[in-house]
Amino acid sequence: MEKRQIIRIDQEKCDGCGLCVPSCAEGAIQIVDGKAQLLADRFCDGLGACLGECPQGALTIEERESEPFVGPAPGAAGHQAAPAPEPEALVCPGSRMRQFQPQGVPEAGASALGHWPVKLRLVQPQAPFLKDASLLVAADCAPFAAGDFHARFLQGKALVCGCPKFDDVEAHTARLTEILRQNNIQEITIVNMEVPCCFGLVQVVRQALGASGKELPVTICTLGTAGQVIQQQKVKGK
Repeated sequence: MEKRQIIRIDQEKCDGCGLCVPSCAEGAIQIVDGKAQLLADRFCDGLGACLGECPQGALTIEERESEPFVGPAPGAAGHQAAPAPEPEALVCPGSRMRQFQPQGVPEAGASALGHWPVKLRLVQPQAPFLKDASLLVAADCAPFAAGDFHARFLQGKALVCGCPKFDDVEAHTARLTEILRQNNIQEITIVNMEVPCCFGLVQVVRQALGASGKELPVTICTLGTAGQVIQQQKVKGK
């Protein structure tokens, strides 16, 4: 043990927005039961890159006895895999294999998709289906997790989708900013996954709203990897 600076997360202030997760290059923070949690002291470098991303002021730096810093957590960018397998508790939840048993046969239904393309990088801001639309911003994995995605989320909405882990986040933010500037969007629904990297989708929407100068009602719906709703909240986005 050694005395050094470590991030502290105030659980009472934290609202689980997840903006701190993608800002931590070491992957030391993840969302657990709707709250930001430090995975382990040894993965936190104490530099505080995540501090400015928290709108609730729940993140601070404190100096205390802790384990020495060992580098990025498993699953984080820059992490070099060790020859021996990591204990399950330390594996990034976004990369852990899970298998689900389908509950019955899904009912056949008509698609609620009203336009193409749907990938955010391909959707043009001038597209006619965006005019006066209710906008659905979905993670690429969400329709595969939720068997009733079309009926529950897509009905009556214009869809754009992307992956904050593998796509160009800056390009997504710029494209969404133009969509908001050029169209009278009525509301935004975000459907992301519970895995930490997917909370970057919320950050894309918030940054685009700020850059566009628009203030819209935003609903954030976070799905578990089995399709269940983990958290749903309505916020005023700007």
